[in-house]
Amino acid sequence: MAEEKIDNALGEVKNIMENKREDWVCHSQAIAATMSDRMEELGMTQRVLAEKMNCTQQYVSKVLKGRENLSLETLCKIENALGIKILQVRINK
Repeated sequence: MAEEKIDNALGEVKNIMENKREDWVCHSQAIAATMSDRMEELGMTQRVLAEKMNCTQQYVSKVLKGRENLSLETLCKIENALGIKILQVRINK
């Protein structure tokens, strides 16, 4: 009985974790699409974007696939390099 409860609880945690993973993947894909559109507008290559972000072209390629869990630092680098706003949070002081 206790073993069954543990298995159920672990299954529930796994489902929650998978749903959360899907949440960030949706955001990552939306960011990748926004980046791709902006790069096309600017005629910018992955290599040039990588130089502006101070990272590798391989990392930019991973980000543009929409399956990378991006840090706030990386999001800021993307915004600055492409001249766009991704984060639209208002902080009241």
